[in-house]
Amino acid sequence: MSTPKFRIAICGGGVGGLTLAVALSRYPDIIVDVYEAAQSFYEIGAGVGIWPRAFKVLRKFGPDFERQLLQCCGYECRTEEYVPSIKHRKGDQAVGTELFCLMTKGNLMGFHRAQFHGVLLSYLQPSCTTHNAKRLKSYTQPFKGRSKNSPITLTFTDGSTATCDVLIGADGIKSAVRSCMLRELAVGMGPDEKKSVLSCINPVWSGVTAYRTLIPAEKLRARCPDHRGLREFTTYMGKDSCLVVYPISLGRYVNFAGFTLQPDLVNTAYEADPRIPRRTFGGKANNEWVGELTREQFVEPFKHFEADAKHLLDCVERGTLWAVHTVKTLPSTNFGRVALIGDAAHAMMPFQGSGAGQSIEDAYFLATVLGHKSTTLETVPRALAIYNKLRRPFSADVAMRSRLCGQLYAFQTDVPLHKLGDAITKNWEWAWLTELDDALEEGVRLVENSSINIR
Repeated sequence: MSTPKFRIAICGGGVGGLTLAVALSRYPDIIVDVYEAAQSFYEIGAGVGIWPRAFKVLRKFGPDFERQLLQCCGYECRTEEYVPSIKHRKGDQAVGTELFCLMTKGNLMGFHRAQFHGVLLSYLQPSCTTHNAKRLKSYTQPFKGRSKNSPITLTFTDGSTATCDVLIGADGIKSAVRSCMLRELAVGMGPDEKKSVLSCINPVWSGVTAYRTLIPAEKLRARCPDHRGLREFTTYMGKDSCLVVYPISLGRYVNFAGFTLQPDLVNTAYEADPRIPRRTFGGKANNEWVGELTREQFVEPFKHFEADAKHLLDCVERGTLWAVHTVKTLPSTNFGRVALIGDAAHAMMPFQGSGAGQSIEDAYFLATVLGHKSTTLETVPRALAIYNKLRRPFSADVAMRSRLCGQLYAFQTDVPLHKLGDAITKNWEWAWLTELDDALEEGVRLVENSSINIR
């Protein structure tokens, strides 16, 4: 084996972190360490949806990888034809009505998150070492003189330390890497600019509250044998609230997510102006972001929905409340030899099911520019700046589109009912009509031609 050109530390073993580790496996001259705060990489919880744009990225890992993913979600094959994807109903009334069916070019792939993680873990190579129960507290990055390429020192909450040449923060919405990086970025700025940058460190409550659970398909089938939730992705739309349901785990479960939206907070979720006061979350989760709910607490916000939705609610035994937080639009997702991906960079509202997909795109793009033969330890900052230039505006736009989708679902815009289908489709079609490949080609071009100014 040739001498490694650098060592990359990935803090966070979620979708983004593990996808990055798998993508970097194509480059045997890069050593990878994945540090995960939890005791296990197998995340529990809800389903995850992958749209065609992001799934095309995963296909780059090869046919065997694709086959395993397809087996997880119960598809024998995928299609690139237009198919009915999500049924949309006006459900906040005694008798619901179907408004439209979202047609997409390719399938929406639904996975159980733990199964998805399992496939990624099975493709990690010997050049990647995983570490559990390692939550990052802070890091120190040398900058000046001869030491500017010296290792970055990582300090974990258990008191242990480690070193790396490149640090990637895939550590989620409460990212410790983001906190340290933005403080580095703010050094030397004027008071107003510094205050604005530092205001992006902490996530903000978006005004959205999610009610999540998994419903055993057998239980729903016993109550309503032909319920649409057993076979198709359905969104029940209502004033300031909505429900999203779809089958996962080869039809063994129905993923259920209900949402309530507070319009004033949703409208200002991405404002970086620290002078704008915001309410923090306070509710059934006792001011924590996540809390367990009884059946009665879970169904209360949706008891006015149609009978079709009530069949689902009748199957709920307990559930989880999530105060959906977002990250303000960052001024940068990189600084020196440190970069952010996924929720650490652009935690967004869940209404287009694109958070996981954007993490996948971040990871693959980042691996492409870091693994390129022209990238050396000395040019890592440029490679990360290229990532920031080409990925940050796109993911920020997706975050805005996801918010708009939620507002359309919750009837918080002035779009009339008969035009909702066109508005939602146009706002969402990037997920199946565009590809990452153009950005990848531009990224490679910028890596190979160092004379091009990327600022």
